[in-house]
Amino acid sequence: MAATLTGKIAIVTGAASGIGAECALALARAGAAVAVADVDRAGAERHAATITAAGFQARAVVVDLADEASIQAMIDTTVGAYGGLDILHNNAANTRLSSSRDVDVEHTDPAVWDAILQVNLRGTMLATKHAIPRMRARKGGSIINTSSGAGLNGALAYTAYGVSKAGINALTQYTATQCGKENIRCNAIAPGLIVTPATESTYASSGIGDMMLRHHLTPRLGRPADIAAMVVFLASDAAAFVTGQVICVDGGFNAHAPHVGDAIKPLARD
Repeated sequence: MAATLTGKIAIVTGAASGIGAECALALARAGAAVAVADVDRAGAERHAATITAAGFQARAVVVDLADEASIQAMIDTTVGAYGGLDILHNNAANTRLSSSRDVDVEHTDPAVWDAILQVNLRGTMLATKHAIPRMRARKGGSIINTSSGAGLNGALAYTAYGVSKAGINALTQYTATQCGKENIRCNAIAPGLIVTPATESTYASSGIGDMMLRHHLTPRLGRPADIAAMVVFLASDAAAFVTGQVICVDGGFNAHAPHVGDAIKPLARD
């Protein structure tokens, strides 16, 4: 069954740039009317304009995922504009603090912890909470949460971020369990390292890209389009029997023992 979304209405949070922008575009290309939701008003408006200029349906919606009233307004604005809600892609995350202040448990600042979980986990829960009644009115829907490999394995830093993503994994299963009989599905995607135009040069110059590539089973790192393809699938009726899952889209990063990345050699070719 082809992953078509004609007549569907979608919201993508964190859709002004990066993975979210690619997912919003992919959903629109598949036929959905898409709310490009972001705290960055100008960025959301630019990307919505790009989508509409390509001949698809999109509109910008400003949302602050730390504010429940703003989240409710995002849902209401989308429903008011398009007539309902079928797809919610909870993609946005607070990554601004992750690179510098989200450290090991011993040195974690509770204010940083609270700020990250407020957006990543609480914001995802609230968007889901307010989307469910709208999906019920449409006799079903698909909620897709952006998780992370950081929510599946421990690391030396990024503690709050990783815990927030682990919480999203549990929230995904609880939502799927509680809403499944109403034809509301909920799944999560755990991306591997995704290279965007904004991060490509940093990964190359720091050596992080080469190091991570050794631990991927694929011959390349991830791209936003890899995540967008899974989002479109999970949003569609082609995934009607898929719910409560955390799906790794990570080039096999989490599929092997950690020593493999250092031990693997290119296959000999004659």
